[in-house]
Amino acid sequence: MANKAIKYRIYPTDEQSNFLAKTFGCCRKVWNLMLEDKIEHYRKKGEMLKNTPAQYKKDYPYLKEVDSLALANVQLNLQKAFKNFFENKKTGYPKFKSAKTLKEILYDK
Repeated sequence: MANKAIKYRIYPTDEQSNFLAKTFGCCRKVWNLMLEDKIEHYRKKGEMLKNTPAQYKKDYPYLKEVDSLALANVQLNLQKAFKNFFENKKTGYPKFKSAKTLKEILYDK
């Protein structure tokens, strides 16, 4: 029996597109904030900071508009990026996320 594959393409409504753009933008913002704070804390104290996305919601109220699980996954992904870096230096240090690459993903440019 041969394997078959089916491709699907979704066409979100304008409201859904805006929500996805907000979610991706907030995830990028949280990633960059957490990475910056981890770097700064390590320079000052010499130990790794354990921060969460919830601590940024007071300063950036628009983070409350998106799904908290998406932001929690950002925290997990950042922790995994640091773990991979310390276990295998070939993976490289975690990098800041750019809004430019987000636009390329969303609009197929």
